[in-house]
Amino acid sequence: MKNIIVLFSLFLFISCKKEEKRVANLQAEKILDEKYQNLYGNWVGDFIVLEADSLVDESDYVYSNKLNLIIKKIDNNKAFGQSVVAGNSRPLSGIFSEKNGEYSFILYEPGKNNDDGKFTFKIINDTIKGIWIANDKKNKVLSRKFVLTKQAFKYNPNLMLPEDTEYVDWYSEKLDTLKEVIDDEEVTYFEETYRTASDVITKLNASTTLLKEEDIKNLKKLELEIIRNTIFARHGYSFKKKSFRQFFDPVDWYIPVTDDISRELTSIEQKNIVLLNRFQKYAEDNYDSFGR
Repeated sequence: MKNIIVLFSLFLFISCKKEEKRVANLQAEKILDEKYQNLYGNWVGDFIVLEADSLVDESDYVYSNKLNLIIKKIDNNKAFGQSVVAGNSRPLSGIFSEKNGEYSFILYEPGKNNDDGKFTFKIINDTIKGIWIANDKKNKVLSRKFVLTKQAFKYNPNLMLPEDTEYVDWYSEKLDTLKEVIDDEEVTYFEETYRTASDVITKLNASTTLLKEEDIKNLKKLELEIIRNTIFARHGYSFKKKSFRQFFDPVDWYIPVTDDISRELTSIEQKNIVLLNRFQKYAEDNYDSFGR
């Protein structure tokens, strides 16, 4: 009986020590998290080509995309986060260090995708500056630079595209054949034209208003596309198509945070998407010429 009591007492002692250690570790983690809490969140800015394959045509890649580099956790010398850009959402993990008020990171994407790479950056005076280097040396874009600032994301159904902007789909180039008589001779030449959208896209809000057929029946295809995709942009959807990113990346309020918003759409938005898709299927486009 005495041996049983001794063993039980020893068990309790060891259990208490383990619990004390666990609580101490949790407290240490909390203190660490609180210390770096101001670093956590969305860091947003332009993701600009630094070096590209010289044999690849510039039209095969986008010179600048909007990048959201998310810092989620710092644990001693380790850091974890996520990169969201151009329709890709990739987990990040790597090394963290702090010296003289500067925070340095080397974070790696998993390496399973062709476009995965390594982010090396510093946080100095509330600004991130760094470079990304592709893992695949045969990638079209070998490296990009970025300057990012902290920007919180919150869904706001009232957000609209700016009115003082020309909305042209620069990826929809079409050559029109034109003929003109010069000095009694007919001359044939070609003119580049592009799909355009009117300012209706800055006025119709498909997140707050249940649209009717008469609201959109006379709209062009591009206008329907932009109105529909503005719904997705409000939810922080990261667009894979270059033709959509050109409209939303320059907008201040747009932050790409996810590649899946299917569960976030409101009832009004879901109904409007169905209606817009139905009309978009049969809509036509107008093309205009522009000096670039």
